[in-house]
Amino acid sequence: MANTTEAIETLAAEIGENIYIDVAKWHLYLRDAHLHTTVAEEIYPMLVDDNLEENRVLQILQSIPVKLGGGKREVPLSDLLPAQCQTNLMEILEEFQRNM
Repeated sequence: MANTTEAIETLAAEIGENIYIDVAKWHLYLRDAHLHTTVAEEIYPMLVDDNLEENRVLQILQSIPVKLGGGKREVPLSDLLPAQCQTNLMEILEEFQRNM
């Protein structure tokens, strides 16, 4: 990748298009929820350091709060992602790292 910003934007776009939050069987993609860049920025250093670990990714997802009800409640992003999306996210990250 040309530079870090470009790499993070590319990763964020991939995440935003493919990973979604499931709320009452509605799929809200992370780009539409404006969470894709946050996820990419938090995870990117692991990819650069060649230190991608699923447990660390899950910890990051756990640490990203998602406000619901106009901010009345906060729920960790990890609680809103279906298991298949977590699997897909790891696949996206592994593929991205291979192509770096």
